[in-house]
Order: sequence, then C-alpha cells, then structure tokens
Amino acid sequence: MPEGWHGPGRGFRPPWWPEGEPFPPVGPGGWPGMRRHFVRRIIVAVALFFILIVLASAFVVHALSNASGPGTGRGSAPIVVVVLILAIVAVTRSVRRMARPVGDVMDAAERVAGGDYSARVEERGPPEMRRLARSFNAMTERLSASEEVRRNLLADVAHELRTPLSVIRGNTEGILDGLYPPDRAHLEPLLEETVVMARLLDDLQTLSTAEAGVLRLHRERVHPADLVEDAAAAFRPRAAEKNVRLEGHASAGLPELDIDPVRIGEVLANLLANALRHTPSGGSVTVSAGRAGDAVEFAVADTGTGIDAGELPHVFDRFVKTSDSGGAGLGLAIARALVEAHGGRISAESQPGLGTTMRFTLPVAPA
Repeated sequence: MPEGWHGPGRGFRPPWWPEGEPFPPVGPGGWPGMRRHFVRRIIVAVALFFILIVLASAFVVHALSNASGPGTGRGSAPIVVVVLILAIVAVTRSVRRMARPVGDVMDAAERVAGGDYSARVEERGPPEMRRLARSFNAMTERLSASEEVRRNLLADVAHELRTPLSVIRGNTEGILDGLYPPDRAHLEPLLEETVVMARLLDDLQTLSTAEAGVLRLHRERVHPADLVEDAAAAFRPRAAEKNVRLEGHASAGLPELDIDPVRIGEVLANLLANALRHTPSGGSVTVSAGRAGDAVEFAVADTGTGIDAGELPHVFDRFVKTSDSGGAGLGLAIARALVEAHGGRISAESQPGLGTTMRFTLPVAPA
C-alpha cells in the first residue's frame, strides 16, 4: 500500500500531508468539521454584510421620513452613512482575508499543473487557510523530490543497461563481420549479458510494484525459526568456501508470522549474501530471530569490513553499491520494499572494520 495508507477508517494520511500534523485534522468533526467551520465563516460574513445593509437602509429610510422634523433626519443621516461605510469596509476586509489565501493556492496549483514544482504558498489568513497552505507546500516539496528521484532512476537504469548492451552489440557485430566464429565461446557471453539485463528488469519490476503497494503477497502462517534455518542452510556451502562461520538461531517460543515466506526468504537471502560478500576468511555471520514487542525481529550480523558513516543512511536507496558489489545496487532497496509491504521496518547498524548488522521486524500474526 502507498506510504501513509493504513486502511479505510484507520488513519489515512496522504504522503504530502505535513509531518507531525494529524490527518484527519484533530478537533470536532476532524476534516469535515474543519471544512464546515470554514464554510460557516464565509456564510456568517456574507450574512452579516447583508444584515448591515438592511439595517443601514432602514436607518436611511427612517431618517428621510423624518426629514421634515427639526433637524433630526439631517443629523442622523450622516451617522447612518458612516456606519454603512464602516460595515462595508469591515465585511470586505473579512471576506478578503479568507479569499486571498484561496487565490494564492489557486495560482500556485496552476503553476504546479504546468510542471513548476517550486511553487509555494505563503501561510496567512485564518487557521484553516494556513493549514491548507502548509499542506500544499509539503505536497509540492514531495512532488519535486519524486520528480528528482524519477530523473535519477532513469539515468541509473540507462547506465546499468549500457554495459550489457555494449557487450551484446560488439560481439554480435564481430560475429556478423566474420571477426569471431559463431561458436559457444563467443555466444555464451551474449547469453550471460541478456541474463544480467533480465535480472535487472525483474528487480526493477519487483521494486516498483512493492513501493506502489500493489505487490501480491501469498501469505502463510510461518514460524520464524523455519525461516532462519532455511536461510542459514542455503548459504552454508558458500560460507564454507570462504572459510566463514555461519550460524543461525531463533529464540524459543516465538509466535507465528502471517507472511509471504518466499518474499521474506528473498530478504534474508539478500542480507546474507551481502554479509558473506563483505566478511573476510576467518570471520563469522549470524542470522537470528527474537521477540521485539508486538513483532519478531530478524538480524543478520557479520564481522566484515563495515560501512562508512556517510554511506550508512543511503544503503537502502536504489543503485547504491560498493566498489566490490556484483549487482546493480537494488538488493537492499528491494529488501526494504518487501519488508515494508509486510508492515515491517528495516534498519542498518555498522562500524567500519568491526562489522554490520541488518535488522528488520515483522508484525506477529493475529490470533
């Protein structure tokens, strides 16, 4: 599901709504109440305007009807005119105070519709209008960030596809020109590069569907210990080849999880593959599971080279990879998307030279 969505009636908060601002707005009636309150403001202002017009007109008529008296009508007429002018000015200012912020939002919305995501609205006017302006500015900021991410993603995908396409084109042209014989030695590299491209496209599809909240999960009730044992067993041969000690253990009495075991298996496999890749011979890797409040926490810890402090906040971003990484830099981004698709959270801790620990939590299955 999209970020901020918690199901109908369970606190939907749009991604563009300001951080720290409750949605729906707190107070009597929430969002509908706030909207009705603003509408009432306009209705009261307009009604007050017409009431004052009627009263002022009545005073004028009364003054004119008594114009034949000893100066009474002449004395009250200027007062009535002054009161009428003041009433018109007061009501006009009140309406303008509410109308100007709406006009600002309309002008900014037109700029955003034209592709200008730098449009911002000044926070002014009644509290409702200030909150609307704050929400609009947060929305445009996130639209601008999303547009930047989109451009970077296209550039990264083009960069990742350029190398295999260059290999395929060069070898194919060489075979067609007679420089290379069409034998197994020259055709196998072409097949390998197509596999690389297919894997990249599959990873991008998984990542995009998971982040969009439309990834289909085939949920089952699974015991955490089974996930840990299966993941450790799958990577023990690779760990033995590198002379790395791989251990797996789960706390006793852990509750079952309602998850897609294949997808969570992919998460553990990705974390273990990274841990083994960066752990030198003689080191160790541990995969574990334990209770963490209303969730189960999985951890993959290694005694490898660690991650620099400047790179640690970005390890789960797309196409972020180290120089010795063999992939496209999508593995941890996919891991985060899959964990969050299950309603969990993932994090990383690391000390350069001492190792890295990747943790993620999954909610316990309802009874």
